Amino acid sequence: MDVDLQGMRAFVATAEEMHFGRAAERMYLSQQALSKRIRRLEEALGVPLFERTTRRVELTPAGRRLLPKAKDALAAFEAAVDSVRESTGRLRVDVYDERFSPLGVLRELLDRDPELRIEPSMRQGLAVALPAVWSREIDAAFGQVHDLGAPLPPELDHRLSHVQPMYAFVGGDHPLADRETMRPEELREAGIAMPDPGDATEARGFLTRLARRFGIPIRFTEPAVGLRHYGELVRREGRAVALGEASIEIPRDSGLRRIRLVDPVPLAPWSVVWHRQNRNPQLRRMLRLLGTPELPPRDDPGYWLAEPYRPTG
Repeated sequence: MDVDLQGMRAFVATAEEMHFGRAAERMYLSQQALSKRIRRLEEALGVPLFERTTRRVELTPAGRRLLPKAKDALAAFEAAVDSVRESTGRLRVDVYDERFSPLGVLRELLDRDPELRIEPSMRQGLAVALPAVWSREIDAAFGQVHDLGAPLPPELDHRLSHVQPMYAFVGGDHPLADRETMRPEELREAGIAMPDPGDATEARGFLTRLARRFGIPIRFTEPAVGLRHYGELVRREGRAVALGEASIEIPRDSGLRRIRLVDPVPLAPWSVVWHRQNRNPQLRRMLRLLGTPELPPRDDPGYWLAEPYRPTG
């Protein structure tokens, strides 16, 4: 009998939600993928676990017997994983992509604390990394948590880790290439053209939120494969500009120019997400080192930070 952990996790989430759609959202899966995992588990066990009708979902007697044992099995597995990770001292953290600021933030933390041992991964989006955080495959991930389009699963926690000023990026022969600064509203005529973030739904959500705030039309082009391809896509545009963090390093031969956005400066928010039950001491160490970012006052007209990312209270 081949019972996999993914199927067990899908079963427990669905049993707790009693709704396939909500369970799929909680696990950041499509409903079809969730159903497939549960079907595989039922086939391995040889019994149905749920009674499905068009109006409701209920556990079968076999499902009711399995649920407490499945929870115990998952807890035992996670405790075993924690014991191994505590002994190796490694912290698995997803930084989205090498182009963006989380990787630089981790480098600064390592400079401050050389005993912090981090193993980065780059899953190309918080939405893609969250299932691995939820299943404890990785310890933490960075991204725009309030632009995912759905709330985090209750097992996960998060907090703002840092913010980055946003710049406009254009090719060297672009009509705006000689500008050193410009206001976001000035981009209304040119518009924003961004390489498609693919499965990073939170990146698309944040950029759309920013464009809507300043009344700028935005469209998404083909995905960028690496920084050089990103530069090629930006240079293709005759009028539109791309947006990016101030910390993005532009190769000297890329032909790109960066323009500082001012009055107000749009701030890109980055949150760190982790599992509430993760006992890895390296995680607590990293969170302490990250601290709390210093944000401009709410009434400062020189900066814009989307309201969901501002601390309450």
